[in-house]
Amino acid sequence: MLLGVKFVGGKGHQGIGMTRLCSPAVFSLASPRALLFDLDGTLVDTLGDFCAVLDAAFTECGWPTPSRAFVAATIGKGGEHLIRSALTHQGIPQDAYAMAAEAYQRHYEHLNGTHSQVFPGVSEALAGLHQRGLPLVCLTNKPQAFARTLLDRKGLLACFSAVWGGDSFERKKPDPLPIVRSAELLGLRAQQVWMIGDSRNDAQAARAAGAPVMLVAYGYNHGEPVEQAGADAVLESLLELPPMLDEAAAREAG
Repeated sequence: MLLGVKFVGGKGHQGIGMTRLCSPAVFSLASPRALLFDLDGTLVDTLGDFCAVLDAAFTECGWPTPSRAFVAATIGKGGEHLIRSALTHQGIPQDAYAMAAEAYQRHYEHLNGTHSQVFPGVSEALAGLHQRGLPLVCLTNKPQAFARTLLDRKGLLACFSAVWGGDSFERKKPDPLPIVRSAELLGLRAQQVWMIGDSRNDAQAARAAGAPVMLVAYGYNHGEPVEQAGADAVLESLLELPPMLDEAAAREAG
């Protein structure tokens, strides 16, 4: 059993892990054929990067900079959404978007990864999952090139079979298309993969695609309680994933 598990609105189980919230359905999930991971707020704490880049871009343009709290509540839907939201929040007309976006992209290339840290347990969990031979995919709304650079700088890139960004498909999460297409590119159906993220973007995309979804408790989730995002489980650490995979495999083995 998973340690610290408690059902939403029901009784829980005590066992070996640290998962603190799940739906009863988590105990009947089939073993995944691949794992899809969000990046910002799931693998790497990039809030400092976003704040530094926005500060540099807005200062260059002569505008007031948004607060760290605003950035934390806004990230997760891609750079364009973040920039446009910051413009509105700071009272800057949207027709300044092109100038803001150019400055943002330029500063991000320079600052990517310099103010961010890998979350505790992530490196160990990914290394262990990679050794199992299970395909791991990074599926993020961050541009693919920025995502690959960040993963490389943090020593995580080698664990992934593929990295797909917000510019890899026609639509971004929370649209289900990135999950559906990622599964297809692996020769799988969405129901055969697990999505691991930190926000309702990931949960909504996974639900619409038909994929199970686990959310981490330490991410951003737009400033909202992650327990309300509709995940199959909320994890305190990615180190809880291997026991969940073992339990699913044991159920299937009978």
